[in-house]
Amino acid sequence: MEKNILITGGAGFIGSNLALKLIERGHKVTVLDNMSKQIHGENYKNSQLYKNIEGKVELILGSVENREDWKKALRNIDVVVHLAAETGTGQSMYEINRYIDVNIKGTSELLDILTNEEHNVKKIVVASSRAIYGEGEYICPNHGLVYPEEREDKYMSKGDFNVKCPICDVTVELKATTEETKKHPSSVYGFTKQAQEEMCMIVGKSLKIPVVAYRYQNVYGPGQSLKNPYTGILSIFSTRIKNGNDINIFEDGQESRDFVYINDVVDATVLGIEKDEANYQTFNVGTGVAITVQEVAETLRAKYNSNIEIKISGNYRLGDIRHNYADLTKIKSFLGFEPKVDFNTGISNFVNWVETQSIEEDNYEKSIEEMKKKGLYK
Repeated sequence: MEKNILITGGAGFIGSNLALKLIERGHKVTVLDNMSKQIHGENYKNSQLYKNIEGKVELILGSVENREDWKKALRNIDVVVHLAAETGTGQSMYEINRYIDVNIKGTSELLDILTNEEHNVKKIVVASSRAIYGEGEYICPNHGLVYPEEREDKYMSKGDFNVKCPICDVTVELKATTEETKKHPSSVYGFTKQAQEEMCMIVGKSLKIPVVAYRYQNVYGPGQSLKNPYTGILSIFSTRIKNGNDINIFEDGQESRDFVYINDVVDATVLGIEKDEANYQTFNVGTGVAITVQEVAETLRAKYNSNIEIKISGNYRLGDIRHNYADLTKIKSFLGFEPKVDFNTGISNFVNWVETQSIEEDNYEKSIEEMKKKGLYK
């Protein structure tokens, strides 16, 4: 059945791919997006992400911080897919007001309109993040299942990057993160995503508007912004390699993430829009496989046939988590979701796409300097 679907942040990486998939499935899509320069560059009309949806969606150039933009975008909308957000974990630690304004206050504008004004919205799908888990869950040899707090400078400064038991301080063993894992974010970004998710669930239940929250892992693939030095290590590393710059890997290179391909993320999100089984549920979206940052860098270097140096520096950022990968039991059970693209296939597709793009300016060092000035980079 055709639906009128609003995607906030719909000109971004996930949003633009989702928009095209929904149109293919017969839905009508409206996009609300501020065309951030951090993602699209100085002129968004030159951005490939914008060009992908140009003329295919109703585009409203505006901000989720602006109530009038929301009201305009919500006209005759059946489903809101709320993706718009500031997303850099490190950046969130020193641009706190901006992250609160966009991620939390922007969401509150939506919910206030749905509560107090006329609308046709029948479902909300909100993008949450694996960042809400902080370090996730681990097994301590002395205390069993534990939920460690953020790692301490006193260990990291000595090159010990392992996660410790919050009770006895011994090194603990990683487990896959389930949706029931304690939520204890270690960054302002993670905090704002938790707030977004919980605000939507609370208000959605009170208004009897079903809400679906997706806790995305590290999303990657062709079309990902190569301009943004704050988020997406595949893009950051690729831009450095294409500029002939060495890669500086934080910690010991063994920190790991769950990298999930864009097509799988889109497929999971469509299931949430179309299936009633998803209503009022939260789901992890990932592959269930942990890949180390060193493996990412070495794979990219090989696929680009580059001779840049990969340096394991021992540097670290306060607020970074050590590991995280998703337990997918729930989304498989409720929605029948199975990730289809393995990391080697996905990264090959990504590299092949990057090779067709112009080389972007490498602004990574500038982002590091910003963190150094704030005392967040060691």
